[in-house]
Amino acid sequence: MNLRLFLSDVDGTLVRPDKTLGEPVIAAVQRLVDAGVPVAIISARPPSGLLWIAERLGLATPIGAFNGGTIVRPDGTVLSATHLDASVAARTLEAVARPDVIRWVFAKGQWHVDRLDDQYTPRERVTSAQDPVLCGDFGALLDAVDKIVAVSSDHAMLAALEAEVAAALGDEAEVARSQPYYLDVTAPSANKGDGIAALAAALGVSLAEVAVIGDQFNDLPMFRRAGLSIAMGQGPEAVRKAAMHVTGTNEADGVAQAIETILLPMLNA
Repeated sequence: MNLRLFLSDVDGTLVRPDKTLGEPVIAAVQRLVDAGVPVAIISARPPSGLLWIAERLGLATPIGAFNGGTIVRPDGTVLSATHLDASVAARTLEAVARPDVIRWVFAKGQWHVDRLDDQYTPRERVTSAQDPVLCGDFGALLDAVDKIVAVSSDHAMLAALEAEVAAALGDEAEVARSQPYYLDVTAPSANKGDGIAALAAALGVSLAEVAVIGDQFNDLPMFRRAGLSIAMGQGPEAVRKAAMHVTGTNEADGVAQAIETILLPMLNA
């Protein structure tokens, strides 16, 4: 393929388990950029959790937040944003209202929660780079919802809930787990397949010229549309099987390995 753009997922992929960027990844990304291939990021995170990564990597390309539903420049300027339909958002919140589920709503630039959690709240404070807003009633947010997240430590239950919510909403929403403990619901076009298409179009690149890398089920839409797909070594078996290549784990800086062993050699072939 003629490689003209590399798009990376963030959590479980670009960053290590402790949410830091490894120096090998930073160096490898710079080598790819120096070789003439732009690098961009696409993630389920809100923009606030991505801008520091773009700055640290020195990226000049647009960024895909909320699985590509919101496209922003590295300076934070919003180029486009897609919201859940208000009635769909209301139905989603009702469908995931369970005793063992914490509900998060990202809307109007803030992270709203129906209750705090000792396990996942501190983690999200780091990934989203903001503090939660405790909210007893999500009604005032329904017309501007970027993402709803059902959070639970019961992974099997959440997988079953994913199938249930996806069947109930059909083509009115994109429903996928971004982590075993996070079930994301976004607008239909807020998926990584459409997200990488928007980012590629912004750079005048065809999808056949795009390589992507990710680790979770919400990365599958971009695997299906990109010219080349790479899965992280620690990703679920179904995700690894869906990719053309498999690299190392994020703990072992698998993105750097992929750049060095798969992408850079393509440029010299």
